[in-house]
Amino acid sequence: MSSPTKYYHHGRFRVAGGVLPDAITAYRTYGNPQNPCIVFPTCYGGRLDSQDYAVGTDKALDPSKYFIVTFALFSNGESSSPSNTPPPYNGPYFPAVSYEDNIRAQYAVLTKELGVKKVYCVMGFSMGAQQAYYWPVVYPEFVERFIPICGSARTSPHNKCFLEGPKAALVASKDFNGGHYTSQPQVGIRAFGRVYSAWAYGQTWFRNHSYLQDGEHSSLDDFIRARWEGGFLTWDANDLLTLLHTWQTGDVSIVSGVNGYGSLADSLSAIQAKGLIMPCKTDLYFPPEDSEIEVSHLKNSKLVVIDSVWGHLAGGGANPEDTAFVTTQVRKFLGE
Repeated sequence: MSSPTKYYHHGRFRVAGGVLPDAITAYRTYGNPQNPCIVFPTCYGGRLDSQDYAVGTDKALDPSKYFIVTFALFSNGESSSPSNTPPPYNGPYFPAVSYEDNIRAQYAVLTKELGVKKVYCVMGFSMGAQQAYYWPVVYPEFVERFIPICGSARTSPHNKCFLEGPKAALVASKDFNGGHYTSQPQVGIRAFGRVYSAWAYGQTWFRNHSYLQDGEHSSLDDFIRARWEGGFLTWDANDLLTLLHTWQTGDVSIVSGVNGYGSLADSLSAIQAKGLIMPCKTDLYFPPEDSEIEVSHLKNSKLVVIDSVWGHLAGGGANPEDTAFVTTQVRKFLGE
């Protein structure tokens, strides 16, 4: 069992696109604070309750052994977001936020509120994985290990191009109104979900008609409407776009501070933390070839590929087989 969601007020907090007058980070904790700390931040489309798939005594992150802290990304609707920030920074006026901004905010919660002196491991999936890469770059002396699952240290050009698709479908819709909508822009969000869905799975997964889910869905259209339109209709459109911008601009080589503004190779080679890098063989967002390049620059990390037809979703608890594989690898790495 986790603690109830808590909210840390940073006060005036500078972010990439300006300032938040009263920035808020939402988080939950699991386990005993005296145990080694594991940070497990959210991904795109993720909220704090969605993190439970990997937290439990029989799961990848065992709260009887570790003190686990889950963090909500800025713009996920729980931490400061376009949808919950009062004027004049509400809606489309919400400033751009970077991964580095999120890491600085999470560090403040850990050190000022929770009294954490060192993080044993940062683990994340997708956007959470990109945060896992950022942590040992932004705070190199604070993090001992990191586990990026289906993510990258820098968002690749092909990934950025993909994200332009769902973004364009949303902002060009007749009901988005430049972000000044007064009711949920269903046309735009539904279009966003449909464009987004095509890249979420491996080609073999679709070829095998896995979307029928043993009769749960009657057709591909029914699957897209139920899973992808329906899933994103629970989100605010401006929240989706601000999060998407954070994803698009991910790049550890532009982190300010100890590593300056060097190359990606230099930034990765400077990481001292021990890493377990876990891409999926069929991921269309973060292909394993990108992970191979990154690992070649890391001094103390190993590559373990998830051999699955589930594409990007293999790393996010989408099916029992892949989840069992990830759990085994994570537990082994944490115990080393």
